Amino acid sequence: GKRITSHGLNLLEAPGNDLVSVTALSAGGAHIVLFTTGRGTPFGGPVPTVKISTNSELAAHKRNWIDFNAGQLLEGKNMEALSGELLDYLLQVASGDQQTRNERNGYREIAIFKDGVIL
Repeated sequence: GKRITSHGLNLLEAPGNDLVSVTALSAGGAHIVLFTTGRGTPFGGPVPTVKISTNSELAAHKRNWIDFNAGQLLEGKNMEALSGELLDYLLQVASGDQQTRNERNGYREIAIFKDGVIL
């Protein structure tokens, strides 16, 4: 990872593997990671790792891992309302008023490298 030097919003790109990418984003200076998932994962990076489920079944079955259920959109929830809820949640996490599941569970992991192909 290489530190970001410009101020304001910066978007980073990293390898696709869960743990390697979050480690790279954190090393680059990310303060929070939004992680979308369709299968769920308990891991957390060195920074708050907000896990966003793509479906409500996952959110229900892995509620100790998932921070936000975006699957509600497929069940008729209005995009504007759901986006507002996500933004409110992210502001609470960023301000330190709310912890992500990985923070509450004590999951803080890094992966410097991984042998083999990283998709």
